[in-house]
Amino acid sequence: MIKPRRNRESGGASASAVIPCPSPELGALLAVAMDGRLVELSFYDTREKALEAGEAARLDPDAAPLPRVAEQLAEYFAGRLRSFRLPLAPHGTPFQQAAWRELEAVPWGETRTYGELARAVGRPGGARAIGMAMNRNPIAIVIPCHRILGADRSLTGYGAGLERKRFLLELEGVLEKPLPL
Repeated sequence: MIKPRRNRESGGASASAVIPCPSPELGALLAVAMDGRLVELSFYDTREKALEAGEAARLDPDAAPLPRVAEQLAEYFAGRLRSFRLPLAPHGTPFQQAAWRELEAVPWGETRTYGELARAVGRPGGARAIGMAMNRNPIAIVIPCHRILGADRSLTGYGAGLERKRFLLELEGVLEKPLPL
């Protein structure tokens, strides 16, 4: 589970929706919008846990842009959407914002290492700081922190769990799906 981090600075009302994942092992996604922008997209093990986490926001799956979020996620999970087009408002420090902007430029089917991302934001040697920024990413999948790998290109450090990271990278064709026994 990714812990929710709400953007309360704008003072606007927030709305939420629980979006099912295509596989029960992935759980459910909690999407939270504020002032017409997506501020959070977090994994939860069950729909009930997502609803409980979203209590602070009024449940309103029709609030903008939540219907578009649900539609685009469905397309993404079906393998038909490779780039999200959603209004985003992730809350974070200036460094986190820079890291997330750079992260959004990593395309479907490609990965970077923490070190490569650190160099891209002008902080060579800042791989750990990038790791912390990835950990604080409030908008999973859309801001694709699952595309960031360890220095040896191994699966490391995904707040929603390495099995979810593996699923997303398999979906994007980065990793081969293991053969059934």
